[in-house]
Amino acid sequence: MASTFNSLLIFFAALFFISESRVVRAPFKPNSLVLPVHKDTATGLHVANIRKSTPRVYVPFLVDLNGNFLWVVCDQNYSSSTYNAPFCHSTQCSRAGDHYCHKCHSAARPGCHNNTCAVMTINPLTRSYAVAELAQDLVSVQSIQGSNMAQIATVPNFLFACAPSSLLQGPFPKSVQGVAGLGHAPVALPLQLASHFGFPPQFSLCLSSSTNTSGGIFFGNAPFKLATGFDNISKSMAYTPLSIGPQAEYFILVKSIKINNKTVPFNTSLLSATRGFGGTLISTTTPYTVLEHSIFKTFASFFIQQFVGVPQVKSVPPFGLCFNSHNLPPTRVGGYPNIEFVMQNRNVSWTILGVDSLVNARPNVSCLAFVDGGLNPRASIVIGAYHLEDHLLHFDLSNSKVGYTSSLQSHPVNCANFNFTSALTLEEDTMRD
Repeated sequence: MASTFNSLLIFFAALFFISESRVVRAPFKPNSLVLPVHKDTATGLHVANIRKSTPRVYVPFLVDLNGNFLWVVCDQNYSSSTYNAPFCHSTQCSRAGDHYCHKCHSAARPGCHNNTCAVMTINPLTRSYAVAELAQDLVSVQSIQGSNMAQIATVPNFLFACAPSSLLQGPFPKSVQGVAGLGHAPVALPLQLASHFGFPPQFSLCLSSSTNTSGGIFFGNAPFKLATGFDNISKSMAYTPLSIGPQAEYFILVKSIKINNKTVPFNTSLLSATRGFGGTLISTTTPYTVLEHSIFKTFASFFIQQFVGVPQVKSVPPFGLCFNSHNLPPTRVGGYPNIEFVMQNRNVSWTILGVDSLVNARPNVSCLAFVDGGLNPRASIVIGAYHLEDHLLHFDLSNSKVGYTSSLQSHPVNCANFNFTSALTLEEDTMRD
């Protein structure tokens, strides 16, 4: 009898083992992802370290709100066992948009294969272009659960552009190896992550003004419980329509500019958007807000009229209007003119607090944090990174609108308050130099 009972136990244990081995584990589908972002001291631009490749390494990327690719230089030390270049005319190539068949006359390596897809990548700082190979590789991003970091979420075949190192010309932050594009394009980060994990095509941006602490980019249903108070602030956002430029850029419609509640008199027809030119562009790769030449001249003169009693000094490039810092009013007095970009709904405006209208250009010199963009800029207004910092922006791509808060300096929280310390780590992760 005991022998029969033992035999039955062994039989059922074997059945349980077989059934367990056949269980198909559901793929991990997070609702929220986050990339911590830090501000570079030398350039004032923002950098995200993204886990990539096999073995996984951290690669530093310049954050480009309007980029239509994640691109990385591949012709020096790119090494990954999971790298793959899709064949020309494949589904992956069609998803990436305009492309042509690639030929490479040197030895095969990442970025150099025959009969693959060639795409055009752009340097957002110099506006120069280069041919790159469309490729696939593993990309990992931190997921969020409630108020805590959760497990690492991985896209095994993330599409990106494998670019030549010559594309990294210009004032890039030190050690940056590519550009993380957040534009409205199928293979940019927001839409590719949303497509893979099945969450809504939306993301939020909160850039820290501090070089010592990180802000973040949140993808999907981003909970702001990582910082106390952000849930309430996110509910008070003002929204304005979002239009998409011909290169996946994000434009909004500004109708007028006010300083201290007084309208700046300039030709407002310059603010209309035509085929991606004119209008107001939001940019993380432009350090300071840029105004078309005639707008800047009128704006600067009007600002001086509202900033009575503060002597001007010789300008410090790239700025066109500077002041003696010793004569500035104390910030607590409120003697700095507030600036408003009034939207198409005249009850909605993007407010720049007076203290954010100036930047310390050098010792004892503070300058108006706006730059003359010349006569034929790609947009009449470009809201630059300096005026995005410590604002919470929400890009709702499915509904073509963007939400934004007033400066968080007027709130008890800012973009440096997120708690990223509970992040899970991967033992094999290293930093790619």
